[in-house]
Amino acid sequence: MGRILDPRSCSGLAGGVGSAVLVARLVLADLRRHRLQAALLTLAVTVATATMALGLSLGGVTDALYEQTRAATAGPDVVALSGDPGPAVPSILAALAEEAEVAAHHGPYRIVYATLTTRDAVSSPVVVHGFAERAGPVNRPLVTSGAWVRSGGTVLERGFATALGAGVGDRVTIAGRSYPVVGIAVTAATSVYPGAAQIGPGGGPVDYSGLAWMTRADAKALAASRDLPVTLAMDLDLRDPAATEAFAEAHRLSGARITFHTWQFRAERDLAILRVSRPILVVGAWLLSLLAVTGVGALAAGRAVEQTRRAGLLKAVGATPGLIAAVLLAEYLALALAGEAAGLALARLTVPAIASPTASRIGDAAGPGVATVVAATVLAVAVAVLSTLRPTLRALRTATVTALSAPVHEPRHRPRLTALSALLPTPLLLGLRLTARRPGRAVLQAWSTATTVIALVALVSMHVQRPRGYGLDGSGALPNLRDVHDRRLMLAVTLLLILLAVANTVTFTWTTAMESRATMAIARTLGATPGQIAAGLSFAQLLPALPGAVLGVPLGVGLLSLFAARNAVDPPAFWLYGAAVVAVLATAALTALPARLAARRPVTQTLSAEAT
Repeated sequence: MGRILDPRSCSGLAGGVGSAVLVARLVLADLRRHRLQAALLTLAVTVATATMALGLSLGGVTDALYEQTRAATAGPDVVALSGDPGPAVPSILAALAEEAEVAAHHGPYRIVYATLTTRDAVSSPVVVHGFAERAGPVNRPLVTSGAWVRSGGTVLERGFATALGAGVGDRVTIAGRSYPVVGIAVTAATSVYPGAAQIGPGGGPVDYSGLAWMTRADAKALAASRDLPVTLAMDLDLRDPAATEAFAEAHRLSGARITFHTWQFRAERDLAILRVSRPILVVGAWLLSLLAVTGVGALAAGRAVEQTRRAGLLKAVGATPGLIAAVLLAEYLALALAGEAAGLALARLTVPAIASPTASRIGDAAGPGVATVVAATVLAVAVAVLSTLRPTLRALRTATVTALSAPVHEPRHRPRLTALSALLPTPLLLGLRLTARRPGRAVLQAWSTATTVIALVALVSMHVQRPRGYGLDGSGALPNLRDVHDRRLMLAVTLLLILLAVANTVTFTWTTAMESRATMAIARTLGATPGQIAAGLSFAQLLPALPGAVLGVPLGVGLLSLFAARNAVDPPAFWLYGAAVVAVLATAALTALPARLAARRPVTQTLSAEAT
């Protein structure tokens, strides 16, 4: 402690050195002495703020990608579709282009419903749009690879092509006919893959489909060859893009069954693939935040005696309570803000892949917005303050003489409990003693274990759900992108939760060992072996971990019930409680090494240090 508050610091305080400079010097000195603790705090806040920033940014990033794609491809404000087979449909759609509200149009054009098969025998439903070889004023797909449609060839939508693993130069079979892939393109006239169909034959519900383009002649010939279902479509640009709903409402009754898809509807549909992703990230962020508070709180509690003595030294040289509080809180606050900056940077790097799991959109994904940065800052500050507030208040309330002398607190004697504990094995007796003397930390350890089990329950529940592919019967060869995306996201969040829980468990064990050095040394002098001491330290973590693991199962099931689909499959009960058993066994394994290292410390060295 003398290195942190030396005579030069004292004279600086008396001689007028600015309070901010003094606080900075003391904080930097303390960080150098506690580098591992600083790294753990920064890691905890980084993963928590990154996850929260990702969850809060998804909607805005998806909207931004749609707007950029729409601008690059002259996306229509309204798409009018009709699956009615009547001869009046083309003239009704053409009449829409003559309305005063319409500034430009494209079509009518055919949408043919078929099945596409790749050379690797991967099959998928596909809708084929019959387009002109020269782009019009509205709905101009942007070619990202190869060339635009030509007679005898087809262009695949980029998200669809990525899922198929197809590229320019490959051949695909559509409704029994083979076509070369001459290009890859993107469009904002349909939703992201696999929502290209918009409506099904006859205007009803539709299966998941990919998108391909052909010339008008080729699309007409394709439909005629197999008598395939056809929908007619018209792309419209309005003079007032915000008046799409009013336009659609005014033209719904026009002599044919017409479906209107506005640009607002398509932007909203882009978010459908992320319907489960946002809760995973937001709920995961809160669980990570609670784990961060738990771990940092344990670190702060472990340094309570040191911080109290430090506050006493500052009081002795004339520091005010405000300056002392600033010194004690500044270190954790600075590390939390540094973790927040790292978390926001990490979110900025990973948000494009998470917000756009398909390749159907183009553009740059903007970083977290102002509201997200504010929320992340509040989270980081809350972690720092909640973790250190109690030790700081205790240090401020302790009298200077008491803080400097660090008196030993005499334990309370309970004869009945003492007689009962005498019947227990030595390791369990030591573990109960350590747990009973630190009930607050036992609660934190139980919550850390419960949080881990909640994550494991969520992972198990997602694993047992029946995967549904993008096929005609829901079991096609192409995987369900939303399902795959959500599973990967859940796995990533679970791994982050487990990482923090592991760090917390090691921190709890090591902090308990450091605080109970004298007690363990005395136990050694009374005949306890190093193995019994190590087992006692492990038991001190296992005892609160057991109720935490049991409580984590119903908490996880209840949390998942808020977001689960109505047809979700419940995992077997023994799988759920198996996750709890795994968490307890992992706790036992993680506490073994730090407990053994602490137990091997020489008794004479420990007692000599306590005496001085």
